[in-house]
Amino acid sequence: MASVARITTISVRSETSFEDAVAAGVARASETLRNVSGAWVKEQKVEATDGKITAWSVVLEVSFVLDD
Repeated sequence: MASVARITTISVRSETSFEDAVAAGVARASETLRNVSGAWVKEQKVEATDGKITAWSVVLEVSFVLDD
């Protein structure tokens, strides 16, 4: 039996780290989407003020397996 997955793109911002942004994005996606099976970090960027990083952002492609 084959399984079929779908991918959706989300953008997440954290004031802590890239790791926190990824974890928050996967957790939030799991609240709405069933069967989240993974995520790919498509883009990363930082925001800076006066030479200091103030926020980390990621664009995630989240995979989830479709129900039969």
